[in-house]
Amino acid sequence: MNCFFVYILKCNDGSYYTGHTDDLERRISEHKIGLYCKYTSKRRPIKLVFYQTFETRDSAFVVERKIKNWSRRKKEALIEKNWTKLSNFSKKKFK
Repeated sequence: MNCFFVYILKCNDGSYYTGHTDDLERRISEHKIGLYCKYTSKRRPIKLVFYQTFETRDSAFVVERKIKNWSRRKKEALIEKNWTKLSNFSKKKFK
């Protein structure tokens, strides 16, 4: 059975990069040496701060796309596994 991953890296400049892969160790190694990703190659060193496993590439890709659109605060709540903050940052503010 294949396993797929969504991951978040913290870059040297403090920014976050979100991706997905079927081989987390290989992909992180590629980021660390600057292969295949223009964004992280210019912001090394990088650090893996979050990952989650999925049964299908499609489900991992859907979650990756969602996280990429999140605010910095919401990503940090996910990284911290602070479900209360994550929930609060997910609520729409109505005027």
